[in-house]
Amino acid sequence: MWNRDWLFRQWPVKNLSGRTSIHHPTGLLGRCFIFSVFLSTLSSVSVAQDPAIVGQFSSVTSWPYVATHAHVLPTGKVLWSPQFANGDHPYFWDPSTNTNSATVQAGANIFCSGHAFLPDGQLLVAGGYVGNYVGIANAYRYNPFTNSWTRLPDMNNKRWYPTNTTLPNGDMLVVSGWIDNQQGVDVEPQVWQTATSSWRNLSTAHLALPFYPFMHVAPNGKVFCAGPSQTTRYLDVTGTGAWSLVGSSNFDTRNWGSTVMYDEGKVLLMGGSPCAPYPFSPGATSCTTYPTATAEIIDLNNPNPAWIYTGSMVTGGRKLHNATLLADGTVLVTGGSRGTEDPNTKPTNPAYECELWDPATGTWTQMASLTTIRTYHSIALLLPDGRVLSAGGVFGTNSAEIYSPPYLFRGSRPTITSAPTGITYGQSFFVGTPDATSISQVTFIALGSVTHGFNMGQHMSRPLFSQATGGLNVTAPSNPNTTSPGYYMLFILNSNGIPSIAKIVQINSTISTPPPTPTYPASPTTLRAIAASSSQINLSWTDNSNNETGFKIERSSDGKTFTQISTVGVNVTTYADSGLAASTKYYYRILAYSDGGNSAYSNMASATTTTPTPTPTPTPTPSPTPTPTPTPTPTATPVAPSNLTGTAASASSVNLSWTDHSSNETGFTIQRSTDGTSFGDVATVGANVTTFSDTGLVTSTTYSYRVSAFNSGGSSAYSNIATVALIIPAAPSNLAAKVEKNGQVTLSWKDNSNNETAFQVERSTDGSVFTVLAATAANTTKYKDTKAQKRQTYYYRVAAKNNVGLSSYSNTVTTP
Repeated sequence: MWNRDWLFRQWPVKNLSGRTSIHHPTGLLGRCFIFSVFLSTLSSVSVAQDPAIVGQFSSVTSWPYVATHAHVLPTGKVLWSPQFANGDHPYFWDPSTNTNSATVQAGANIFCSGHAFLPDGQLLVAGGYVGNYVGIANAYRYNPFTNSWTRLPDMNNKRWYPTNTTLPNGDMLVVSGWIDNQQGVDVEPQVWQTATSSWRNLSTAHLALPFYPFMHVAPNGKVFCAGPSQTTRYLDVTGTGAWSLVGSSNFDTRNWGSTVMYDEGKVLLMGGSPCAPYPFSPGATSCTTYPTATAEIIDLNNPNPAWIYTGSMVTGGRKLHNATLLADGTVLVTGGSRGTEDPNTKPTNPAYECELWDPATGTWTQMASLTTIRTYHSIALLLPDGRVLSAGGVFGTNSAEIYSPPYLFRGSRPTITSAPTGITYGQSFFVGTPDATSISQVTFIALGSVTHGFNMGQHMSRPLFSQATGGLNVTAPSNPNTTSPGYYMLFILNSNGIPSIAKIVQINSTISTPPPTPTYPASPTTLRAIAASSSQINLSWTDNSNNETGFKIERSSDGKTFTQISTVGVNVTTYADSGLAASTKYYYRILAYSDGGNSAYSNMASATTTTPTPTPTPTPTPSPTPTPTPTPTPTATPVAPSNLTGTAASASSVNLSWTDHSSNETGFTIQRSTDGTSFGDVATVGANVTTFSDTGLVTSTTYSYRVSAFNSGGSSAYSNIATVALIIPAAPSNLAAKVEKNGQVTLSWKDNSNNETAFQVERSTDGSVFTVLAATAANTTKYKDTKAQKRQTYYYRVAAKNNVGLSSYSNTVTTP
């Protein structure tokens, strides 16, 4: 029987409206007093508007949708996605240009999902949206370096409003999330195991948790649940899992509050309401309790941690806000509602005023105010340049504004001229800066991943450092329990508390390799659509890439739901979409693709097919003596294409190419078969096109293709048949290791595959977390690890790979 940690208590209404009356003094003394108050007020207003004290918001900019989920990527861009039915319409936002561009979709509605980054910089997204309280079991991995999504094995059940937490060993914990209205919350946590690409259920840790639990990794390696419930706990994720009590926070349940791990093992909890999250929540009753202004902290480094109150927010209580850890370790709270309305009702008293909490003093200070309501479904993220993106909200319209904290108005910023792209735990590394003598702080802040008021990614580490010639010697954090593996923003701050622009650095337990530079093509631009007739629209665009394989063309009848209708080859910049309905408006967008991934989408273009002109009824005229009409010369059918070849481009796509021998074709018809006998049309491409990418295929299937040319005179004969097997290679076996006197290790194995393109050699120092060491050529069966050190125990494993995927691993061998 599972336990329930789900409290919706109703508390007495707090009267926040009572104020003492001020009676103005009479006479000269009174007038002098009033004038002094007036001067004081003017001075306060002047101070309050000084950006060096309260910061400053930019003007509000329009966005395509309401931003509800947002993530700072290792590339420095922000990936975000909208709410409700538009959940699978992700966008890139570029902080350097303040521009948005649509990008590739996950394949399911990931609104109301949980998400956090894996150590390699990929984003793991769990769950999603079918309707209120109804989730999906889907899980996805988004690769920011190839701009591509990979579907993972489904979770143990559907989840709506789960929380993801990156674990110290690089795995990912997923907790909570509703299954549906009948089954309720998923009580069984599970762990995505990165090494084996599989889920592990925590079958002895069943607990019904609230929506989006506030989960943080504690210094003891367990995961701390800080709320929203008043009872707080540790979750031991080893084995089949176990919960243990830590203690209760002081206020009550804090639905729609938030937490931040503002320092190693230290958590700040603020705001929220004891009322049920929604009026339709299970067991919910009418509740008119106002949100609290109180805040609490707990230090998990203490062997007996306990919640204590810190200062209360000075502008009043709030819920549905965002809490963002800044570069200097202070915490910014933005947006929210001060009223008792449910999240879907427009607040009568929105919290425009922002507040900043200083951990050194435990006090809050009022900051600049938002222009737009940012409550339910809003987001806030710390950017690598030290600013904060604030966007979205169901009542904030499709918009965003950017907050510049006071530290950006206090003088010149220090600069980082060099820093490693990857470091290991405890490693000493050099940060180049001409401002070394003025640096007083170095901070690592994990990349943010935020939704519904809780950031599942952000946490801080403060590494030790010392001055050196031309920069700083910095010692990387040594404990993955306080600094989980992954990508971090590295800031240096001077004695005035002014931060540099961050360098994004990967921290991991093994020797790091430089993060891959994104290789996906540049986006096409200036897409135009022009109606050519009542049944055809012609497209044209600008090709901005020099490494695309081709372009994918998508069409929509409503400008929201798009379907891929064709692909064209490299350097092609036009396409004719025919067979359309007359007098109908169509929308188009395109993207470039290559082996490196997909570009973002072009702009959207639309056109309406023309209305056919009625043919007038001819006036009868005397029939002249007919003149014999010469028999027209029939159009010659095109010459058949030849040299058709096919290659596996990925686990679900095949690239075709052929030789065009015709000078009069209208286009080419591509046919596909799964048995080599029964073929069916899959696509047509235009004249002179000699490549095609067939996508959406199924792994472990063999496909056969043939191509013919066509024009008004008919179709040519077929080309030769090309066969492509989307089959992952067989795993190598009999892996053995020989250690030489100098410590170098020679590996040998048996090659059991006939379709690999390489072998992936991996090494570990603990037998659990492996790092790719090398990729050898096909058919090789040996590799020498020349960087292995004497008297160091290593674990090795090998897998065969090709474009379809990675085989299972060989046996693991251990060196003495």
